[in-house]
Amino acid sequence: MKFKDFLKKKDVNITAKAYFLDALGAMAFGLFASLLMGTIFTTLGDKLNIPLFIEIAKYAKQATGAAIGVAIAYSLHAPSLVLFSATVSGIAGNALGGPVGAYVATIISTELGKIVSKETKIDILVTPSVVIISGVLLAMFVGPGINAFMEAFGRFIENATEMRPFIMGIIVSVSVGMALTLPISSAALCIAIGLSGIAAGAATAGCCAQMVGFAVMSFKENRWGGLVSQGIGTSMLQMPNIIKNPLTWIPPTLTAAITGPISTCVFQLENVPIGAGMGTCGLVGPFGIITAMPNGGTTMWLGILLVCFILPAILTWIFGEIFRKLNWIKEGDLTINS
Repeated sequence: MKFKDFLKKKDVNITAKAYFLDALGAMAFGLFASLLMGTIFTTLGDKLNIPLFIEIAKYAKQATGAAIGVAIAYSLHAPSLVLFSATVSGIAGNALGGPVGAYVATIISTELGKIVSKETKIDILVTPSVVIISGVLLAMFVGPGINAFMEAFGRFIENATEMRPFIMGIIVSVSVGMALTLPISSAALCIAIGLSGIAAGAATAGCCAQMVGFAVMSFKENRWGGLVSQGIGTSMLQMPNIIKNPLTWIPPTLTAAITGPISTCVFQLENVPIGAGMGTCGLVGPFGIITAMPNGGTTMWLGILLVCFILPAILTWIFGEIFRKLNWIKEGDLTINS
């Protein structure tokens, strides 16, 4: 049997889709189910004075590495023994290299585990050993380097945004917002580079522009169901329509280019890495701003209302109507097919 056929038999698909779309998206789910929920519970516990929520948050955050490992292994269709063993790869990778360290360690160790799975009579020992040993070794050798690079890159973006808040507000807002709508994870990217401060606020502005913008602009086609599914769900639902007519992407992207610098220059909104790339999804972005700016006061609340909700809705609707008048967006172009 040829090696290529053997890999196919083992369901090892070495493709960009498997490793950069499916695995990265799964990583975002793992982060959401652990670190992100932990942050939400921490904020609620602090603001509402509920100690139980703070205790829950502690355990949720501790599960981050394991959640990433299981999520990625699941996306790669790992057999049960490989799936469970991937928790160790995720824990080690996250501890030594952050979320990206967990991502790299889990992908490689999972694929190695799939290759050896059920190939020996002592599979119950061999398969977990291969996954765990390879995952930990990868975390030890590449994790610290990955973590240092991602942190340095994140600091570079933050410093550049502080030095040039207007232009960087546009760049960060537009790029992260577009990443949110694309079938990749803007949340995972922001967490990976540790994006925080006003740069993270700009990222939130871009994500909100896409989500709220598409929700309002497509209300004529999708009504209340579409408003909710896109407004507090994901603008990724519009990707099939964007592929058919790329002009539909311009109105919310123009809005992001406006709200980004408003966030950085006017309100100086800040966010935490796990909230930066989430926008209004589950209201995580606004919660992140509240967490990052505990003493933000009236300016912060006004900024959240305008940048995250009001301006994205009004501006994208206006741009959308102009595009409809020009016949660049036609009836049905924004319909979500369930």
